[in-house]
Amino acid sequence: MAPPLPSQRSPSPSQPSGRSEVSDLKLQLRQLAGSRAPGADDSKRDLFKRVISYMTVGIDVSSAFSEMVMCSATSDIVLKKMCYLYVGNYARCNPDLALLTINFLQKDCRDEDPMIRGLALRSLCSLRVPNLVEYLVAPLAAGLKDGSPYVRTVAAMGVLKLYHISAATCFDSDFPATLKSLMLSDPDAQVVANCLHALQEIWNLEANNPEEASREREALLSKLVIFYLLNRIKEFNEWAQCLVLEIVSKYIPADSNEIFDIMNLLEDRLQHANGAVVLATIKVFLHLTMSMTDVHQQVYERIKAPLLTLVGSGSSEQSYAVLSHLHLLVMRAPMLFSTDYKHFYCQFSEPSYVKKLKLEMLTAIANESNTYEIVTELCEYAGNVDVPIARESIRAVGKIALQQYDVNAIVDRLLQFLEMEKDYVTAETLVLVKDLLRKYPQWSHDCIAVVGNISSKNVQEPKAKAAHIWMLGEYSQDMLDAPYILESLVENWDDEHAPEVRLHLLTAVMKCFFRRPPETQKALGAALAAGLADSHQDVHDRALFYYRLLQYDVSVAERVVNPPKQAVSVFADTQSSEIKDRIFDEFNTLSVVYQKPSYMFTDKEHRGPFEFSEELGNLSLGAESADNAVPAQRYEENDLLLSTSEKEENGGPPNNGSPVSAYSAPSDYYGSSISVNSQTQPETAISIPGLSAYTSPATLAIDDLLGLGVPSAPAPPTLKLNPKAVLDPGTFQRKWGQLAISLSQECSMSPQGIAALTAPQALIRHMQGHSIQCIASGGQSPNFKFFFFAQKLDGLSAFFLVECIINSSSGKTQIKVKADDGSASEAFSAMFQSALSKFGAP
Repeated sequence: MAPPLPSQRSPSPSQPSGRSEVSDLKLQLRQLAGSRAPGADDSKRDLFKRVISYMTVGIDVSSAFSEMVMCSATSDIVLKKMCYLYVGNYARCNPDLALLTINFLQKDCRDEDPMIRGLALRSLCSLRVPNLVEYLVAPLAAGLKDGSPYVRTVAAMGVLKLYHISAATCFDSDFPATLKSLMLSDPDAQVVANCLHALQEIWNLEANNPEEASREREALLSKLVIFYLLNRIKEFNEWAQCLVLEIVSKYIPADSNEIFDIMNLLEDRLQHANGAVVLATIKVFLHLTMSMTDVHQQVYERIKAPLLTLVGSGSSEQSYAVLSHLHLLVMRAPMLFSTDYKHFYCQFSEPSYVKKLKLEMLTAIANESNTYEIVTELCEYAGNVDVPIARESIRAVGKIALQQYDVNAIVDRLLQFLEMEKDYVTAETLVLVKDLLRKYPQWSHDCIAVVGNISSKNVQEPKAKAAHIWMLGEYSQDMLDAPYILESLVENWDDEHAPEVRLHLLTAVMKCFFRRPPETQKALGAALAAGLADSHQDVHDRALFYYRLLQYDVSVAERVVNPPKQAVSVFADTQSSEIKDRIFDEFNTLSVVYQKPSYMFTDKEHRGPFEFSEELGNLSLGAESADNAVPAQRYEENDLLLSTSEKEENGGPPNNGSPVSAYSAPSDYYGSSISVNSQTQPETAISIPGLSAYTSPATLAIDDLLGLGVPSAPAPPTLKLNPKAVLDPGTFQRKWGQLAISLSQECSMSPQGIAALTAPQALIRHMQGHSIQCIASGGQSPNFKFFFFAQKLDGLSAFFLVECIINSSSGKTQIKVKADDGSASEAFSAMFQSALSKFGAP
């Protein structure tokens, strides 16, 4: 059989077909190097373009370095630019080749054309080769005194580049003093701006002379410099104006007259077409008048119009950035924007992130004078095709109702949402109606009349179902079918996957039982039995609590579950005032757009749970000494892939003999039987149905009343863990990347556990006592992150991997479980949460 014919692909014009083409380029460049024939520059341009295109796509054409340098001897500025681009690219990674460029760059720095002088000086400073620093000093000194503004502009930035290469050379040549003199005397505004930027960065980075650096930073903020820059601010471009305004915002005026002088000088900057300049000017106004409470309203009124104008002009992204700043001001002074509410109406063409921000602002500025118009507009959004915006609009109506005194019309609007027969509208409305009833109990009759017509089968979202169940329990005396609806929900207990729903169902059945005992007796018994057998720790504990409360005293149980309630006056804010103040201090930065202070997304130790990456290498053990830590296992230094701050040594097997508290769950996941010693009834041994024989008459009476019976409790999980499990970081990392998340849950941590979590090591030691090892941890209060692992004790070497994120301020814990044996994930998660719930217990 004949061999296949070679492919007949034509070479791409942007890529060489082989080494021969690069060699041909070198040959052609060498032939044109000294040529002054007509058309030679055009031929060089074509060759230079080919070289640059190869270099751009990543092909190594450094072998043509000498030929390119030889061809740079021309007055054609286009050729000069391409040659400088080529030289700057290869000189950094090939310092030896950079020596070849010094002569012709220094020669070009003395060229008659200022454009060539500037380009050559910029290229010379961009080589950034420490060995060539001595060749930069003379051209930079000449450039700072050059008659061309362009060359002086380049030279000012060249001084900054020199500082980054060799700070000592920069100071020895007295360049900072030259820049300062040039900044205060140069007639060109761009030169002044570049000098200011270079000086600011140099003195902010200077660490060898902290006293001098501090003195010079103060000099940049002196009255002489500030007013000099303000008087020339109209000459600067937008970038330079923002730089000047940022420095002015840090200036501390001597008195109020000086403050008003600065504001008068910047008055026209509020009408600037560039949004960045306007925001920077507003920041100056706000910072200058921070302590002048008597002029706050005037300042807000003055800056309001430019911001509202900027919102309606430009792209959606720019509008969002401006809206974020406007949102910050609205939250601080909503009354000043109450008459401008129509500016925050949503437009059909706006993206959802802009609409969401506008809805928050409409909620904030609503008051007695504009509530009707705002609520009417928000109700129109409830039928929006954009479901998230429709949800947000319904929430906005509810928030307005919670902050107003006259809510008659708003409640009617909310109840009308329940008649729209849209699942998401019904779900959001139910949650809001629950909050309304907590604050305005007098509206219960009207609300319950409508809520009673909603079928529980039509409510699927966990939060909405929990709200519906809460109303069934709280107002069961007014809803005829409440016991029967709750009973049907209890019968479908296993179909409720959300722990929140099951928790509310337990409480609602208890409340209904005390109001309508005969109709709810059976449902309560079934709910308690199902709750005691539930794998979720919180549900299990609440069912056990209710059961033992009923055993102790039914009247006490009624006072606990159905106490006299007072209307909720204020709902908790999701963001602390301290954080809001920090964001306000960082006006005109990304902090306003992210709605969080900069330390939350810049400093590693302050990052929240959302900032943790999946890369384990970013985590490390805390700074606590290895002597005080209980290690999981011993690693050799070469085997440790995680970035740990210390090497731990094995101090023996984990301690599994931790003391058992007097109050424990009825079924222990480690397989041991538990009993409870009651302080009020020491002579009675109380146990849980299905686990042991009943000896207490009170227990038998309650079980008979609720229909629990002696048998029927399921056996406790049989999962057992290997107390000496070992897993190296490399294997952990590989498994974490390969396995899918088999379980993801959120639970609450006990107050005792939060108080005990002062450092990651405290929890690490506790979990090791439960055969759960920690392989990496990170963060500090209030945000901690841990990676745990455990191994089944069945000889199959099945591992469980856990990512645990704890926020000690909210008490919330997020758990992700990955497992070799996915069928055991539920049991392991219950065991993990059980161990976590005992952390900090006495």
